[in-house]
Amino acid sequence: MSTASSHPYSSLSLTINPLATMMKPDIISMSTNSQVTNGGGSGGGDLTSSSSTTSLNRTNPSVTSLNVSSHTLDKVKVAKVTLEYYYDNLIVQYRERQNRYKILESMMESEGLTEEQKQIKRTQHALKESEFLRLKRARLTVDDFLPLKIIGKGAFGEVRLVQKQDNGYIYAMKILHKADMLQKDQVAHVRAERDILVKADNPWVVKMFYSFQDSVNLYLVMEFLPGGDMMTLLMKRDTLTESQTQFYIAETVLAIDSIHKMGFIHRDIKPDNLLLDAKGHIKLSDFGLCTGLKKAHRTDFYKDLSQAKPSDFSSGRTDSRRRAEGWNKKRRRLAYSTVGTPDYIAPEVFQHHGYTNSCDWWSLGVIMYEMLIGYPPFCSATPQETYRKIMSWKEALFFPHEMPISTHSRNLIQSLCCGAETRLSSIEDIQKHQFFHGVDWEHIRERPAAIPVNIRSIDDTSNFDEFPNADLSWPNVTDPMKSYQKNLAFINYTYKAFDGWTNNDRILDRQLYQQQQFQRHQAALSSRSMVSDLTRLKNNKSST
Repeated sequence: MSTASSHPYSSLSLTINPLATMMKPDIISMSTNSQVTNGGGSGGGDLTSSSSTTSLNRTNPSVTSLNVSSHTLDKVKVAKVTLEYYYDNLIVQYRERQNRYKILESMMESEGLTEEQKQIKRTQHALKESEFLRLKRARLTVDDFLPLKIIGKGAFGEVRLVQKQDNGYIYAMKILHKADMLQKDQVAHVRAERDILVKADNPWVVKMFYSFQDSVNLYLVMEFLPGGDMMTLLMKRDTLTESQTQFYIAETVLAIDSIHKMGFIHRDIKPDNLLLDAKGHIKLSDFGLCTGLKKAHRTDFYKDLSQAKPSDFSSGRTDSRRRAEGWNKKRRRLAYSTVGTPDYIAPEVFQHHGYTNSCDWWSLGVIMYEMLIGYPPFCSATPQETYRKIMSWKEALFFPHEMPISTHSRNLIQSLCCGAETRLSSIEDIQKHQFFHGVDWEHIRERPAAIPVNIRSIDDTSNFDEFPNADLSWPNVTDPMKSYQKNLAFINYTYKAFDGWTNNDRILDRQLYQQQQFQRHQAALSSRSMVSDLTRLKNNKSST
């Protein structure tokens, strides 16, 4: 039986058959009267209406023949897409529940539990599922989180360390401005990142626990990885040893392969997106560029290449120390810019045709070169010059004599930074390479990291940039339905993970946490005071 509800802004009525919507999402009709009947044909779920009905089919929106305001059309679009997502999510959630139950049964069977013990586990699992359903019904807002510190800023938003108010868990919250996303064509970018993080469930990908929105911002609430990122590590150390490089490249190989097995191409593998957990192991982040929307991936961004004036960076084989110093000076600035850097992008990606997931392996070769030499092989003063070098990689890729590396290292880089047709592109071939001799691929994540991460507490941010004068207040949120166009772009953005409320990174006593923060602040002030006194004493001695 179909249901009809009168539209509050016109004489039109929105008629929806929920079952038909689930089976055929495009079957939603608007008519000038509410005389809509359920078809009695073999389909059983099709809708029929009077001849005055105008279909809102995505591919043929003919509602312009009716005198309908854009405001009304926006509301209809929102309702239509919301219903489609609602029924899609019902099916997904059912399958996820079934899968969790199968995992539980398999685990109990492998542990050899008695029937009584199994029943206790099933009861506990049922309580968890019930609690999760309750959690999903609750609407998340920024007021559910206590902002602790800003740990990153970018072109479109920022990343904060936050604490969930009701349970004290610690997270990293990525905040993106909706207006910027729409204005700068980043909607598909943020949608892709959210969708992939929802699907990803492996130790090589950063875990997302929640995503939600208000009228101003989008919010991604993810696990906090206190080790920082590979970019910061390389800026601190300049270069890594071959054994350290072997460890991090091996872990990155497994991380990239895990994404490929999910059916995705990352397309933006670079040190900034290789995060380090509390034990110093790699996790991949930032999956937005599967949409290819960033300007650094557009050929027209480099349309003035013929007018680009070569600098000393593009003139050939300049001193390695000079190139490394120049690279480090601009590295952080590039990470925060809207343009970014094309240094890690494979040549076939720029050409916009025929590229496969092997483009991620090119990026791996560039990162390996940077770890051993101190800068990417194609770095230049401008993105245009970098692009030109990448496109003529046969002439531009060279290894400086003053930075000697092993034959196996050089060979692997050359086997990754080469033409797509000859590039190492399978996990099996890459793992067999002599550079990885001795790597324990099965247990690498359980072994100590090549460079230990010194973490004092679960909220330690010493491996992140400082933003001492940043405003931590939440934005003033207006009516969330004021802009239908803005909200239509981000429908179904909200997500809650099943294990989001069982996270172990918790501060049990907020008062104790604040006391610890105060003590650290006082210690920092005392340290600065001591340095100042020593400097003054040294100056006095030199003057006498």
